[in-house]
Amino acid sequence: MKQMTWPCNSDGHHHFASLPFFRKPQESPILAKPSKSHLSFFNSAPKSAPNPSQGSDFSALPYDVLARVAASFALPSLKTASLVCRAWRDALKPLREAMVFLKWGKRFKHGRGGVKANSRKALDSFLKGAARGSTLAMVDAGLIYWEMGKKEEGIAWYRLAAELGDPTGQCNLAICYFQAYPSKTLEAIGWLYQASFAGHVRAQYQLALCLHQGRGVGRSLPEAAHWYLRAAEGGYARAMYNTSLCYLMGEAGERAAAHVKNVILQQLSASSRDRVMLLADTWRDLPAHPS
Repeated sequence: MKQMTWPCNSDGHHHFASLPFFRKPQESPILAKPSKSHLSFFNSAPKSAPNPSQGSDFSALPYDVLARVAASFALPSLKTASLVCRAWRDALKPLREAMVFLKWGKRFKHGRGGVKANSRKALDSFLKGAARGSTLAMVDAGLIYWEMGKKEEGIAWYRLAAELGDPTGQCNLAICYFQAYPSKTLEAIGWLYQASFAGHVRAQYQLALCLHQGRGVGRSLPEAAHWYLRAAEGGYARAMYNTSLCYLMGEAGERAAAHVKNVILQQLSASSRDRVMLLADTWRDLPAHPS
């Protein structure tokens, strides 16, 4: 059976072209709110369905699927994906451009790279990056809105990023719900679970706290200990401390103490002074050998 190998031969005919740019909103980009039209290309269908008889052609992947998969990519991953075939390179162009706006947004936000800190210019850059489909820019735009006191706008951008599978957006959305909308605690727990399974250490720690305290979910110390340990393995210092407490209460398993000590040793070399002090307190509370 004839199969196409990577990279596929390019005959100049693509199954999809470059992703369309978004129309400039009527209102000021600083005050623009996300809407379905901002990310319309995620819901648009390709002009022609791929022909199954063409084999495993990378360019046959519908661009709305590709855009969703790549929405949370950082620049190195985007560059790699753009090398797969010409169609992917063209389709991912808006996301590569979004990385430029994201870079300048961070410069304006923190006053780096020879520019003065300017939150409005930072927000403008993040919104331009978000308009091109980058969830990283959506999260940063949401954070600035939240810091400006515009919680609705911030949550809207967090939710867009979360729905596109961004773990940071999912975690931030959950925390916003806890703080601003206690009635949505159950939904917040669901977002924390998604981000935790994706490996987001802050989400793992927040989920463990909820399970430990019985906030929005049934209290379960064994499951809380599991997520504390996962976050500790990812380098989250407070999770290391809480894991030790779970061990001392007999909820983390007989091997937890030794494992936490190994994690602490791995983190000490790159730790700040505050983290070192916290880890020292954690170490002192742990027995020398698990019983």
